[in-house]
Amino acid sequence: MRAIVRIKNLEYSYPDGTKALRGIDLSVREGESVGIVGPNGAGKTTLLLHLNGVLRGKGHIEIAGSEITDENLRAIRSDVGLVFQDPDDQLFMPTVFDDVAFGPINMGLEEAEVRRRVGEALEIVELSGMEERVTHHLSFGEKKRVAIATVLPMEPEILALDEPSSNLDPHARRELMNLLKRLPATKIIAGHDLDFILETCERVILLEGGRIVADGPAGEILSDKDLLESHRLELPLGVRSPHFTFNKKFK
Repeated sequence: MRAIVRIKNLEYSYPDGTKALRGIDLSVREGESVGIVGPNGAGKTTLLLHLNGVLRGKGHIEIAGSEITDENLRAIRSDVGLVFQDPDDQLFMPTVFDDVAFGPINMGLEEAEVRRRVGEALEIVELSGMEERVTHHLSFGEKKRVAIATVLPMEPEILALDEPSSNLDPHARRELMNLLKRLPATKIIAGHDLDFILETCERVILLEGGRIVADGPAGEILSDKDLLESHRLELPLGVRSPHFTFNKKFK
C-alpha cells in the first residue's frame, strides 16, 4: 500500500506563541484507520487541521503524492474530508440537501451529478429521504452523520474526524461507529473516547506536548496501562474486560 499521507518535521505555533506541534514525522498508508489520542493540549486537532491546509505550519506535508501548496489547496481539500467535532461548525445551510450539496456545487458539477452525489452520500450515512429537513432541527447524532455526508460528495481519499463520538448517546455512538467501519476511505480519527478508537482503528498514535510518543497497533498501545497513565489517559473499558484479546485486527 502506498503512503497516502507523508509528514516530515512539522512544526506549528499559535499566534500567542504556544508551540502546538514539535517535529511531527508521520506516514499513513492508503486504507489505514489511524487513531490519534492524547491528553488535552496534545496537538491532536492541530495536526488534523494541517491535513487539508486549514493550518499551515513549517515542515513538509504530502497528501496522495502532492505537497500542500497555495496552488493545489482546492484539490487537497477534495482529497481530505475534514469533519469537525461540533457539527454546528460544519452545517450552515437551511436544509440537509443544501449542506450536502454545497461542496459539489462549488466544484462546478452539473445539477444532475450534484443530486446523484448528494443522494449517494445520504444513503451511505443512512439519512435518505431527509433532504428537505431543516438541519438545525435534527438530533445531534443525525447532525454528526450529515456532517460526514457533506464531505463524501467530493469523494475524498482521506477522512479526518475530530472527536466524532463526543456528546453522542450510546445508540448514536454505535451507529456512527458502524458507519465509519463501512467507509473504505483512509480514516484518521482524533479523540478521547479510547473505546471508540479501539473499535474503529487498527493503529494508534499517542501525542503529548506536540510530539509523537508512541505509534503502533491499537490493541498494543491501548492495553499498555503504564504508557497511557503516564500521559494522563486510562485504559479503555474494552481492554479492562477479562475477555479482551489481541485479535488479528491488532497484529
